[in-house]
Amino acid sequence: MELNKLYNADCMQAMKEIPDNSIDLIITSPPYNLGNNHHTGGNRHNPYNDNMKEQDYQQWQIELINECVRVLKSDGSMFYNHKNRIKDGLQISPYEWLFKTNILIKQEIVWFNRSQNFDKCRFYPMTERIYWLTKNPKTKLFNAINHHDLFNSSEWQAEGTQKEHKRAYPIKMVEDILSCFPDKKTVLDPFMGSGTTAIACYNMGFDYVGYEIDKDYYNGACKRIEEVKAQIRFSDLGEL
Repeated sequence: MELNKLYNADCMQAMKEIPDNSIDLIITSPPYNLGNNHHTGGNRHNPYNDNMKEQDYQQWQIELINECVRVLKSDGSMFYNHKNRIKDGLQISPYEWLFKTNILIKQEIVWFNRSQNFDKCRFYPMTERIYWLTKNPKTKLFNAINHHDLFNSSEWQAEGTQKEHKRAYPIKMVEDILSCFPDKKTVLDPFMGSGTTAIACYNMGFDYVGYEIDKDYYNGACKRIEEVKAQIRFSDLGEL
């Protein structure tokens, strides 16, 4: 496993190459299994195949999280971004599979991401969840950002609603999480998507490893990271 690199790979296969107890932090947002035809505001899109049988999806997530438990250090933490979904008129909570894993739930963060979902058959769902998960109940973070468990900052506004990758969470969100772990170093994102976690790690001086199975997203993420690195190198030259 080479650090500070993205891999075009299935995370469940690629993570087998990661040694036990070797990762400090995992920050990720898996596909939500929303179906292949959904909308943000008035815009309908089909970004990728996201329509597994619900039972298969939940089992996949259980196996994924248990694999994350294996690679996490004993004092490591995982931040798992997901949401309450509506299917067949009923809510499905991530707790339905989180409670079946080997990981511990330290805290639930509510992220008001301002996503546009204005179906008048219910109160508008405009939040997601970020679950802080650990192997050890005594694991702590340092609240360097002096924040409560409701994140409503305009800096945490979902970036994907205006970009090609429809599900991209904001770089600032990852940077804020990283700032609460000043003694950690290595970060894994099994679902790297557009490269947000890697960019935040680069900005904050953390090592990263990321997997992305979709070739187009992988290429886009690599390009995005290289552009960020080039901008920083250019800025450094300007200060000389």
